[in-house]
Parts: sequence; C-alpha cells; structure tokens
Amino acid sequence: MPDHDLLRSTLRDQWHLVPAEISPLPGGLLSAGWDVTAGGERFVARLAEPAARQPVEAGLVAAEHLRGTGIQAGQPVRTLAGGLTAEMPDGALAVLRRAAGRTLDGRDPVDQQFWGDRLGAVHRALQGFHHPGLRRWNLLDPDAPHLAVEPWVRPAVADAVTAMTRLTVTDRLTYGVLHGDPAPEIFLVDPATGRAGLLDCGAGGTGPLLYDVAAAVVYAGGQETSAELLDGYLAAGPVEEDELCAALPVMLRFRWAVHADRAARRLAAGGGDDVREVLRRAREALATGADPG
Repeated sequence: MPDHDLLRSTLRDQWHLVPAEISPLPGGLLSAGWDVTAGGERFVARLAEPAARQPVEAGLVAAEHLRGTGIQAGQPVRTLAGGLTAEMPDGALAVLRRAAGRTLDGRDPVDQQFWGDRLGAVHRALQGFHHPGLRRWNLLDPDAPHLAVEPWVRPAVADAVTAMTRLTVTDRLTYGVLHGDPAPEIFLVDPATGRAGLLDCGAGGTGPLLYDVAAAVVYAGGQETSAELLDGYLAAGPVEEDELCAALPVMLRFRWAVHADRAARRLAAGGGDDVREVLRRAREALATGADPG
C-alpha cells in the first residue's frame, strides 16, 4: 500500500487536492481506502489492485447512476486530465466526494436494518445497468499456485467452488450488478436527515446477488447475528426469501473461500500475522460450516 506522502502527491498532481488530513478507512477485502479532508471538503480515496481498474471505473459510473435514482452515494471526482482513476504503483486510485453521514456499525441491529435496506435498494436500482468494465461472475481457480501456502487451502477452496458451481447450475438465482465488498463501513446514515446511502459502489462486476448478501453476513459476524440485516435486505432487494434461505449457506462457504484465496495470495507474497489470522478464521469457517465473528 502507498504511504501517505505518495498518496498526497498523487492527489495533488492528479486531482489538485491538497489534503489537510488523511485517515485510513477500515480495510475491505478488495481495496484499501482513506478518508481525506481537503479544501474544507471530505473525500474518499479508494485504491484497487491494477487488474481491477476497469471494474473500479464501472463502479464509479454506477455510483453516478445511483445518485440519479435518488440513492445517496459518493460523487466521483475526475482527474485533472478527465479520467475516473489515476494509476499508482500499487493499483488504480479513485476519488469520490464523500456523501453525508456516519458509517454503520455492523453489529448494531438498527444499523443492520439501514445496511440491508441500502444494499437491497442498490441491487434493485442497478438492475438493467450496463457498463463495459463490469466483469462477469468469476469463480476461484482451485489450481492457482498460491493455494499451496498451507495443505488445507486448495482442497477447501476446490470444495467451495464445486458447491457453488452446482448451485448456479441447479438453482434459479437472481443475477445483477454486485458491489463485491459491502462492508458496513461502506454504508452511511445521516443523523440530520435519516437518509442512508453508501460511500462507493465497489468493483464487483455481475453475478448472483446473494454473493453480496453473504459477504455482508460475514462482516456482521455470521448468520446468527444478521437477522436485522437480512430482514432489511429482503424488504428492499430483488431476491426472494425462498432463494435466500436455500442458497445463502453455499454463498457463505464460497465467501470464506474468497477470504482464504486472497489471504493465501498475500501470504505467498510475504504477508504477516494479520494475513495468517484471516487464513485461520477462513479455515475454521470452511471446516465447520460455522460463521466465526
């Protein structure tokens, strides 16, 4: 990840923003982010891996689409050259003008209702949205070299992929535009107005919408602690309860396989104790079917 000096220089050179303050946002699975104050305004800077540049730009266009439907979302800020992102050594950097409000607490029942409601509303609002940068649903590769970091990783990922493949073939799932990493810190509620929204649209591409729901459930600590989140989603989203009940366990397993895959990739590249902890939790979830918080 870039240090603050490199981030400051990129924001200055590419966006003409001179940060007064930069604070890291809680880490998501697919990108790193910072809360930036510059010129008396608040922005979100989001860095995704180099290969995700087109999906990131698709997510920025999706955010503009959401704003047009009345959903509060971060407003993309173009670079001085007119681009949606700028290249950095570690990936593609995007900047959004921050929407009003505080981020949500994923363990709070009231915040979970906001969280599920907004995720469902986003899924519904993006039905029919198209962009050439959206990637199609892409299953993990059980033969990837980095899965050899520990003996259990490859067979666990392979089993999750097999179960997901069987589900997508045998069950009628609701497909659409995915956020990809709908952590509670991505979503906002404005205490002054009661309006809820989100920081950005991520870079998830298209796939079964329940994948986003499963990702949110993992962030919430598991299915046993996600009742309000799921109720909020079912009330606002396009997925029916029967589909959710039938497919969510397989989706949760697959989401933990995604955690294991990314942790294994980082560990193979020299990651430290924090990566090993993610891998440990993924192993526990995939071995027992539990939802460790």
